[in-house]
Amino acid sequence: MLTAGRKELRDAIAEIVKKTVESGWVDEKRAERWLKKLERGRVLKEGWPKYHVGVARNSALVVIFSSTDRNSIEREVQRFREMGLEGGKHFTVKIPEEGRDGYVYIRREGLAHAAWLSEYGSGKQQRLAAELVEYILRRAKEKGEKVYEKAKEIVEEGMSRSR
Repeated sequence: MLTAGRKELRDAIAEIVKKTVESGWVDEKRAERWLKKLERGRVLKEGWPKYHVGVARNSALVVIFSSTDRNSIEREVQRFREMGLEGGKHFTVKIPEEGRDGYVYIRREGLAHAAWLSEYGSGKQQRLAAELVEYILRRAKEKGEKVYEKAKEIVEEGMSRSR
């Protein structure tokens, strides 16, 4: 959590952790746990929960946040509504029940519309949409070239739509 606000510090610590593995001072599993903690701190600082971004077997982009915490799901739904996304059309939601996971799933049209809003929206709506698009592209890039290209294609499609 200490490193959450400073990218330079986070990067330096990550580099040190990698060097300790190379030197044999720390085993890989322990180092991997440390690096995951660094990532969790970054995501919490940025104000976005950790979304899963990937490509399904049918080559569709999958952007989903799941949690057993009802408040977390409702907070994301509220954020989407504030940026101008509509439930059912741009995203689907399942509220968690009895300790089971709920989720917020961003549909292809939702990501494309968020990209459009990031370009042509205004005020808070535009800022939120731009943050979402940037965040999703960064998460996609972390998952690999195939995922990033799919996400980028949808974002570019949304941005190219006319007013």
